[in-house]
Amino acid sequence: MRAGSGITRRQLLRHGAQGAAGLALAGLGGELITHTFASGSKAPPRAPDWRSRPDLKIPGLTVTQSEPGASAEPIFIAPYNAPRGAQAGAVIVDALGQPIWENPLANKVTTNFRVQSYRGSRVLTWWEGFIELGHGVGEYVIADASYRTVRRVRAGRGLHADLHEFLITPQQTALYTSYLVRPADLRSVGGPRNGTIQDAIFQEQDLATGEILLEWHSLDHVALEESYSPVSRDWDFFHMNSIDIDRDGSLLISARSTHTVYKLDRRSGAVLWRLGGKRNDFELGAGAGFAWQHDARRRLDGTMTLFDNGATPAVEPRSRGLILELDERAMRAALISQYTHPHVLAGSQGNVQLLPGGNVFVGWGEIPRVSEFHRSGQLVFDAILGKDYECYRAFRLPWRATPAEAPALALAREPSGELTAYASWNGATDVAAWRLLAGASATALGPVSATRATGFETAIRTGARGPSFAVQALDAGGAAMGRSAAVSV
Repeated sequence: MRAGSGITRRQLLRHGAQGAAGLALAGLGGELITHTFASGSKAPPRAPDWRSRPDLKIPGLTVTQSEPGASAEPIFIAPYNAPRGAQAGAVIVDALGQPIWENPLANKVTTNFRVQSYRGSRVLTWWEGFIELGHGVGEYVIADASYRTVRRVRAGRGLHADLHEFLITPQQTALYTSYLVRPADLRSVGGPRNGTIQDAIFQEQDLATGEILLEWHSLDHVALEESYSPVSRDWDFFHMNSIDIDRDGSLLISARSTHTVYKLDRRSGAVLWRLGGKRNDFELGAGAGFAWQHDARRRLDGTMTLFDNGATPAVEPRSRGLILELDERAMRAALISQYTHPHVLAGSQGNVQLLPGGNVFVGWGEIPRVSEFHRSGQLVFDAILGKDYECYRAFRLPWRATPAEAPALALAREPSGELTAYASWNGATDVAAWRLLAGASATALGPVSATRATGFETAIRTGARGPSFAVQALDAGGAAMGRSAAVSV
């Protein structure tokens, strides 16, 4: 709640939210649950026009539905594929869809933007670089709670860091994906003699020393015949898009092109079992199959979450967020729950996040939308990204930060002659109010008013003459957190 306010921003949203939701439940308590919803047709958000930060132009979210039971945590997105002249990059938004922090990157793509733990502290991590043949050529960034970059991680042994995964382990190693394009004679699988094949790779790197502890190549362990991807001159036969650590320390990788999740021995890299695909080792229950999937994650209770794209090419009517129960003794997989949107078939990208308390957050990948479901199955949050944007993954995570940079201030004279000060602090999470300072010079400023903070930018009307002004950001207790440079009108 903001200082001096009798109503929270989330409560305001609930009173004004538009949209309708439908819910179909086929069972509870371990039986199949199907969640389908339709939401209001609000337009996607436009680029912001901040007076104090005109350099920040990435849209936030248009929230079409928000209900009691939704998480209050910020949402982490990394929109890319921006329309001509628009910005893309990492963005944190609040429950109303308003930006908290924007990090635009010109001529680069940002993906996999999230919070992780590094050296005992909560940090932001993301990939940035270029996309070639469906995979990334770039590096991973680690930034602290003041948004300062503390580390850039590059792949080892001459490889390029890929966009699909960057996972910091409790042992302070990093698991990440990479690719090599190799010349190949593909006639045995119906392709050209002089083609190329993409060898999907992952490495594990010791973040303290940079030593590569493990390197795994798909071509060493998986037959070309396992692929469902049509053979082409530049064939992405495997397409690894997630890595996770299983409960026993083994690794789980998701391969989109083979429709398979592989469990790997951590030391040898040998395949221990396959879930899905042409060489499936599990008896699949009704609805437990998947195709072209992303983001396979094993949970402490033994269940697995994954995003079932069902395309491209389309083999299912809609994409699904799945929760599967795996019995590795009986080698059976059962569908516990699935989450679908009536008009979403995402041909690429997407993720499923199980939130504390059981809510499920879904990023719909190439479809510019994020949704949250209550553990009971009710849709409690739905929002749209900016027009034409895509977002590889989306997360809802706790985050508190105080930026290293100073707050920003802009002044505007209104037609009435009154002065308006516009204050913002890109990335600050705990600003409750703004104190306006005014005086005859930059060295002779004193407080003239205090105003409750409202969203990313707060407008402060004042009759003070100045001509010099500054603002102080205040926390909920009234303590000053940061101060802008002085601006004269």
